[in-house]
Amino acid sequence: MIWSALFAFASLATAAPQFGGGGGGSGGSTGHGTSLVRFGCSQVVIERLDPLVNPGVLPSPHVHQVVGGNAFNASMASTDVSGIASCTTCNFPDDLSNYWTANLYFQARNGSYKRVPQIHNRMEDGYEGGTTVYYVSPGSGKVTAFKPGFRMLVGDTTLRTKPTGVNMKTQSCFRCYTGPNFKGDDLSPCADPKLDTETLPAGPCLGGIRSNIHFPTCWDGKNLDSPNHKDHVAYPTSGPSSFATTGTCPSSHPVKIPQVMLEIVWDTTGFNDKSEWPADGSQPFVLSNGDKTGYAQHADYVFGWKGDALQKLMDGGCFGAATCNGVKTQTAATANKCAVKDTVAEDTNGWLTELPGHGME
Repeated sequence: MIWSALFAFASLATAAPQFGGGGGGSGGSTGHGTSLVRFGCSQVVIERLDPLVNPGVLPSPHVHQVVGGNAFNASMASTDVSGIASCTTCNFPDDLSNYWTANLYFQARNGSYKRVPQIHNRMEDGYEGGTTVYYVSPGSGKVTAFKPGFRMLVGDTTLRTKPTGVNMKTQSCFRCYTGPNFKGDDLSPCADPKLDTETLPAGPCLGGIRSNIHFPTCWDGKNLDSPNHKDHVAYPTSGPSSFATTGTCPSSHPVKIPQVMLEIVWDTTGFNDKSEWPADGSQPFVLSNGDKTGYAQHADYVFGWKGDALQKLMDGGCFGAATCNGVKTQTAATANKCAVKDTVAEDTNGWLTELPGHGME
């Protein structure tokens, strides 16, 4: 997201009572208590593993790009992940969490597939592919950081049509950049009525495609997980919050937790030759789970911050880049050294006759 939009948000938050205006921190802080933390994470592995939805299954049904700590595995016990991982691909070395999302593939007119590369986001030079992670708090003491063993899932990998009465755009959206260097990135995520869509863009995007995913912001205060990885969390009573806003939590989930948003940028510019697109003119991109609509975009989160590092960020009035007081950072070069050994022996990058795991869904 463009920095001018971030600073516009900061100005708005200062005056907005829902953001706890009037608090503040020092050095890298908003000066009014609101924390909006944005940082890059390089990919730690790309493969067919999903320890939440398909624990112990190797390989799982579809490919994910994973970022974060090197404890990622086919199975991950509900425990303190920060005590297992030894490094992370994220800007904060204390964030040993894992975040993973579906990959995007291009399907050529001849039916073959090629994975679309994920590229570093704006102002994240040096990070390899990966994801931009946001954590938002309306003010000091306003949210409760996740506990060791916490995990959650947002989205439905089986979804192919829009659910009735649901505004999907506030949960997941796609931005069609209009030119190089993130051109068209002028409004906050999912807020542009022209460039942001609930589905994958219908036409060529001259600067690539960005995916934004918002996690729920309310917790039942008891369970670190639930059988479907969703029931222990909820969106506000008014529905999914737009970026950097929080609403009233339902009585069933009264504890407000940080708003987590993931931002993924795909470089689709190498696939804009419409002579290679389907003969019927339909858009050629498909998520790794086989979805051509975009409704089945989803994201998984396993909490792994060390100690009280995340609570400090959420209470410290931190803003924008990873320059918050009291929490360590590391360079992209250091983050890029962290990796997870590929445990599924298959090609996910070359031209393929079918999507990896095709038929397992």
